[in-house]
Amino acid sequence: MSHAATPDYAAVLAQIHAEIEPSLGQGRVADYIPALARVPPRQFGMALCLLDGREYCVGDALVPFSVQSIAKVWAVALALRGAGEELWQRVGREPSGNAFNSLVQLETENGIPRNPLINAGALVTLDVLMDHVPDPVEAILGFVRGTARGVTVEVDEEVAASELAHSDRNYAVAHFMKGFGNIRHELAPLMRAYVRQCAIRMHCLDLCRSFLFLANHGVVPASGLRVLSHRQTKRLSALMFTCGFYDESGDFAFRVGLPGKSGVGGGVAAVLPGQFAIAVWSPALGRFGNSLAGIEALDRFTTRTGLSVF
Repeated sequence: MSHAATPDYAAVLAQIHAEIEPSLGQGRVADYIPALARVPPRQFGMALCLLDGREYCVGDALVPFSVQSIAKVWAVALALRGAGEELWQRVGREPSGNAFNSLVQLETENGIPRNPLINAGALVTLDVLMDHVPDPVEAILGFVRGTARGVTVEVDEEVAASELAHSDRNYAVAHFMKGFGNIRHELAPLMRAYVRQCAIRMHCLDLCRSFLFLANHGVVPASGLRVLSHRQTKRLSALMFTCGFYDESGDFAFRVGLPGKSGVGGGVAAVLPGQFAIAVWSPALGRFGNSLAGIEALDRFTTRTGLSVF
């Protein structure tokens, strides 16, 4: 397809859905979180939102799911609004090259997480956010609802409780950073906020709408509301591009060529600045904790349309 041609997006999504369908269910759901272990693995949804208001959906795009680590993007956006550049004194901006829940680098790097999109960095981001808002999860929910009209978003309290009961590794990470003075609030409310942030539940179309401000240089297209500066949006998108898929971030950049963020609930959200946001959901994960069908679908989308940052 010519890069200058306007793609038939409905046909492209339908074709990708048909091609992906035989392989759905390959991989494993996030069975270390009991509430997520029960999610049927063969589901697949995809949504595309253009800045001009056009929207396209295919498959299970209106079936709600747990966004998990995708919510870290919204938390970083809010922390940037509240703390600005001070955030970077407590969390880095480099890819980790390790698993999302790794403690390895914290020992040698004095409790400073590599980036805000791994678990350690997300805990620090929430700790920073707690200095600026009374309830960080309510602030995140309000932020998401404000980024697009008609967004239906809530916390799945069953998933949150399930995660909290299996948070030993994250508690270890938080204790470790607290020992270095990089976590300043009490751990119990911090961890409750963390699991509730991860348990935010929405469907592909709403997720796609909620990321449109990143495709529009920090401005919500539907309302004209500026939620981040152009510079902050550029920086957040750069973090997504280099760090949004844990130790599979380089391969995602190689295959898909878009800034994006994944979650172990099987969701993936990505943007092409100046053009669109796109979201995919399929709960079966590969070995790095990212949706196998979701990444394959985005690879096919950018290859077929010629639309990526390259």
